Amino acid sequence: MRNTKNIIIFFVIAVSMIFASARVAYTRPGLMMRIPTSSIQKAPYIFRTGFGVELHNFDPINTAKGVYFDMEFGKGFSAGFSAVQGGDTTSLDLISESQYSPQVEFGFHFQQRVFVYNDISLSAGLQDIVFQNNQDDEQVLSLNTDLLSFFLVLASEKDLGDYKMSTFMGFGTGGLGPMDSVKVISDSTQTANAGVFVGFLLKTPYFGRNGGMDIVGEFDGTGVNVGLRIPLTSDYRLNLGFTHIERLPSWKTRYWTGHPAFTIGFDMAVPRIGGSSRSSASGPSNQPLSTANLAFSNDGTVPAYMDSTIAMADFTVMSLRDSMLMMNNEMRNLMVQLSALEQESQFLVDSLKQLKLGKNVQEKNMNESMRHLSRSLRFFYAGDFREALKEVDLSLELKPDLALAYARRGSIYYKLGDVQRATINWNLALRLDPEYDDVRNILKALHENRLKDANLFEE
Repeated sequence: MRNTKNIIIFFVIAVSMIFASARVAYTRPGLMMRIPTSSIQKAPYIFRTGFGVELHNFDPINTAKGVYFDMEFGKGFSAGFSAVQGGDTTSLDLISESQYSPQVEFGFHFQQRVFVYNDISLSAGLQDIVFQNNQDDEQVLSLNTDLLSFFLVLASEKDLGDYKMSTFMGFGTGGLGPMDSVKVISDSTQTANAGVFVGFLLKTPYFGRNGGMDIVGEFDGTGVNVGLRIPLTSDYRLNLGFTHIERLPSWKTRYWTGHPAFTIGFDMAVPRIGGSSRSSASGPSNQPLSTANLAFSNDGTVPAYMDSTIAMADFTVMSLRDSMLMMNNEMRNLMVQLSALEQESQFLVDSLKQLKLGKNVQEKNMNESMRHLSRSLRFFYAGDFREALKEVDLSLELKPDLALAYARRGSIYYKLGDVQRATINWNLALRLDPEYDDVRNILKALHENRLKDANLFEE
């Protein structure tokens, strides 16, 4: 009995889901325009409700509209209800507006998530358990079994950095292809026996504070639909799009199957306690995995509500951890700067020592050079000019830029009778010390041929 009951429930679920894909855009359970969806996570909202409108023509105004309600009860089982009024897409040449009365349809939709592995999920269900008002007696509702639709949908959810991509593919029977609820001249309803569908939902970081804007694209078995789901707040969304964009050039031409339309819808999601519909009510979440996100795990072991104190403590711990990492980085930077300052200080100390040592060496050379000059003076007065010249040469080896040594060597050469060398050394002394007036006077006197004696040893 239990197995039989499960089979019956599964069959009812499957039939209802196909109906959903056959009606007005944005009035089906799920996040897409017309195709069914699946997810690895439990829906973060208690229920979702809203409305959708398809505009088929302006002259005359021709619309299809509907409202819907859906919710997930637990263990992957969800159900929905919709009430729609189809638009008139029949040819005005074949049927007058007075002969046409749009049908009102009430549909039930059921779905069960049957398999989850990593970011892959598989769901099965029934859509389009549709009750329509009878054209002959509008007070009578009858079940349209032609629209009962069983489907299977395989979904994949991928994280692409700031973006989230969900893809859906599957097949279904019955009213899988989109069509309008009207009575055709032949008094027969056109249905799709079976078909495949694919779609994607790209969650973007735009309007991220309200949950992110979704880009929707799908092939519903008969045409391509595209749309946008724009978050007005974390719980309210504006849905826009086009159905059958491949037929938009023929938008003013009215015909039965696959008529293009501009769609607009609005939905509201009531979040669960401890969660928010902005996390994944419109697709994969942009929020990082944290304690609050664990409320929506697949195994069902974590409750839907979370203690706000624990969540705040988790946030505080992560903030402290980030602060400690920043402090460690600052400490490393300070250590590097301190090491650089120590190296610069050591360089300055070494430079100071080198300057001091150079100064000491220069002072020592100066003292030694002056002693040689002093000895050369004694030899000069003693008339030993050769020894005096040697002492001057030793003085210049220690202090090559000493003007007094060149002046004295010039005087020694003059005494030795070598006027040319004397003149060269006196000029070198004057070049090193332009203020050396005694040397300048000697050179002037030499030039005037009145130099009789050269005595520059009075200092």
